[in-house]
Amino acid sequence: MTTGGSEIEHGYPHLDTVRAAVHALFKRLSYDTVSTFATSVLPVDVAFDETEDLHLGAQRVARAMVRHLHLPDARVVITFREMEHAAYVELTAGPEYFIELNDRFKKHRTDIGAALAHEVMHVYLHRLDLSLPGTRDNEILTDTAAAYLGAGWLLLDAYREHGPFSQKLGYLTPEEFGYVLAQRAAFFGEDPAPWFTSPQAYDAYTAGAARARQDARRPPLAAAGWAARLRYAKDRRAAQDPRRAGRPPATADYAFEGPPPLRVSFPCPACHQRIRVPVRGRLQARCGLCKTLLDCDT
Repeated sequence: MTTGGSEIEHGYPHLDTVRAAVHALFKRLSYDTVSTFATSVLPVDVAFDETEDLHLGAQRVARAMVRHLHLPDARVVITFREMEHAAYVELTAGPEYFIELNDRFKKHRTDIGAALAHEVMHVYLHRLDLSLPGTRDNEILTDTAAAYLGAGWLLLDAYREHGPFSQKLGYLTPEEFGYVLAQRAAFFGEDPAPWFTSPQAYDAYTAGAARARQDARRPPLAAAGWAARLRYAKDRRAAQDPRRAGRPPATADYAFEGPPPLRVSFPCPACHQRIRVPVRGRLQARCGLCKTLLDCDT
């Protein structure tokens, strides 16, 4: 979970898994439960003064994470030791929470909240019995859930690059964290930008937000750009042509489905649930999973 002194991966190599994670989160929790996380963990709740006792301060921040995720209020036991990864949590039946943090956090207390956001989210997902296949994808789910449910902005804020020194916590790239946080901001109307203390984190959030906006500009959504609309119109004509033996090949953006009347399916830009609507021009569709109202031009 810790990257230090080495090149940090950028871009969107895990985007498909990130989208699958957001979708899985909505399916497991439901719209009503996701909506209870409209307010993020606030900076004041995880601020760590250098004069504060290390262990008591870490326990205080951990309890803030536990409260934010609506986990049972129980004793949090935190220890520090030398280890390869940033942190480790013991996934037991409870009720106590046992978390180990890397010794490096003794000197980098401002990042303790980021490490705890990831580890406490492991507890939350474990008790939900929510996971993705494989260790890598499950860690991506944990980062994505932390960011989407309001604690993961701390993971992005821990990202820094200063000359030969570099640091990143979590398994997502900085831009992928920005993408998830921007999706959260669009869904809840809460902008985390003022909370970032790292200039590189702010830049990654801006880049991720631009990528997230592209999801809302794919056909058949009405906000799609003209080039995408032209491609969509061409594929729609081909799908409606009875002389063609088959439909146009499905894309990541949309797929036409029959028999007549023709329908088109596409991923919801908010939760990535597949939506099916009739091909009949301008219409509005509401996602059944996340309740987002979408303007379409089919």
